[in-house]
Amino acid sequence: MGDRDEITALVHRYAELLDAGDMDAVVAMFAHATWRSAAAGTVLRTPQEIRAVYDRITLYDGVPRTRHLMNNLIIDLVDGADEASGRCYYTVLQSVEPGAPIETILCGRYEDRYRRGPDGWELADRLFHIDLAADQTRHFPTTGS
Repeated sequence: MGDRDEITALVHRYAELLDAGDMDAVVAMFAHATWRSAAAGTVLRTPQEIRAVYDRITLYDGVPRTRHLMNNLIIDLVDGADEASGRCYYTVLQSVEPGAPIETILCGRYEDRYRRGPDGWELADRLFHIDLAADQTRHFPTTGS
């Protein structure tokens, strides 16, 4: 698998883990990274700080009942380099009850920096932007998605 494919998989893995409600794995993705919120100006660096954000996400039977749709991923990478940057849009869909209508609850952007670690590409920094939000207090914390 090439570097661009690995980074793409990393970006999509975040969405997959979050939608599955695997907050431990989501937090682990930031083990060597900073987590930043454009709206709050927050910079988080420790697993405990990052975990506190994800602990505020409402779970229904262990999952947030969301689907994070990632699109327009652009990766800036020099072949053979150990660092790269990227950005993409995200749209979060949710249905809190079986059979209930699907709502678009959040749209925004991620600005990422990546680094090559001993086990492959990993997040070095993620800046969260929230561009559009429904009743965000019902679904997600104000510091990101």
